[in-house]
Amino acid sequence: MKPLPTIYLRRGTADRILAGHPWIYQGAIQNITNEPADGEIVQVRDAKRHFLGTGLYNSQSKITVRLLSRKREAIDQSFFFRRLSDAESLRKKLMPNATSCRLVNAEGDELSGLIIDKYEDVFSIQISSLGMELRLSEITAALRQLCEPVHILERRDLASRRVEGLSTEEPGSAPPSDASDKATHSIISLNGLKFGVDLRSGHKTGFYLDQQENYQAVSDLLTKWGSQRVLDCFTYQGGFALHVTKDSKRSVLALDQSDDAIKQATANATANGLGEQCEFQTVNVFDWLKTAQTATKPDSDENKFDAVILDPPSFTRNRASVGNALRGYKEVHLRALRILKRRGLLITFCCSHHVDPETFEEVIATAALDNRQCLRRIAVFPQPPDHPIIPTIPETQYLKGFAYELLPR
Repeated sequence: MKPLPTIYLRRGTADRILAGHPWIYQGAIQNITNEPADGEIVQVRDAKRHFLGTGLYNSQSKITVRLLSRKREAIDQSFFFRRLSDAESLRKKLMPNATSCRLVNAEGDELSGLIIDKYEDVFSIQISSLGMELRLSEITAALRQLCEPVHILERRDLASRRVEGLSTEEPGSAPPSDASDKATHSIISLNGLKFGVDLRSGHKTGFYLDQQENYQAVSDLLTKWGSQRVLDCFTYQGGFALHVTKDSKRSVLALDQSDDAIKQATANATANGLGEQCEFQTVNVFDWLKTAQTATKPDSDENKFDAVILDPPSFTRNRASVGNALRGYKEVHLRALRILKRRGLLITFCCSHHVDPETFEEVIATAALDNRQCLRRIAVFPQPPDHPIIPTIPETQYLKGFAYELLPR
């Protein structure tokens, strides 16, 4: 390798890097030798000149360097093949029956700025760093070498791309030679159910793969509880609704504000023979809950549900908006608990890493207290193994879920 530009860190800033965090902010940098170009490979050393690793540089980003290796090595196709192989091996060990999953989860797989989701034999890539974008051809070549995909697509609609100086315009397939053979829709299998996925305009890279195991876990819990009438809020394309109705006599009312999502959810239910058990409505969930609670009485179970599922999109994208997010979480729990039967189940999720599990539970408990209700936690729903967590990188842990029993008073 040719001599690399060197980033020297300020005294006292290397500990978090040594502990495994790959992000280096501008404020941690003491000086730079041989000023690198944006997207170039650099080496990082601490204040005592001890080598810390190699990474990708971007002066336009708040994250000036993203470390990719603790060794001095080329970031090329061979490097990406090794990392992708490691990532695939982990999924095969922990999710051997999954035909769709997250193959690469950025920092959780030591590939900061890169997400790859596998939808059967179609792969969707999301890149949030300039250095990764400049190496897209090496990444896709390594992916083809390892997985032999039918199609690879890139999604560029992440807002975070803008702070890296990257375009958010509609991309073509990757590499460009695939432009005439795009896969914009796919049918995937999750826990024995079929779901249609829009790989161009669907949320995230097309679907909420991070709930794959929780879909089944919630269904199993409702079976144990004997729940029959279920409300599924923020259903998106019916992930929870279809799972809790399959192999059961349950009925589900599923709500979402997106008409496109509700149309796809309805099609998914029909395709799986669950159309008669699932009712889907395009509504504002907050408004619907507010109206529904007026039809109930606090001391009666009439018109109430055996189980309520809350799986909203993230209410916050940054720390500055956490306060508003917590108020939103409290409001939706206040209203949901008012239409839940005594001994019924509240199943709730939060997908923002800015809201830790303790804070989320505190909001739920406060909502119950304001309703003069008491909850008993009976289950925890973790982030799945295809979204691996590195404890020293808090940003890798974002999804948390709980199930509570509403105790009679």
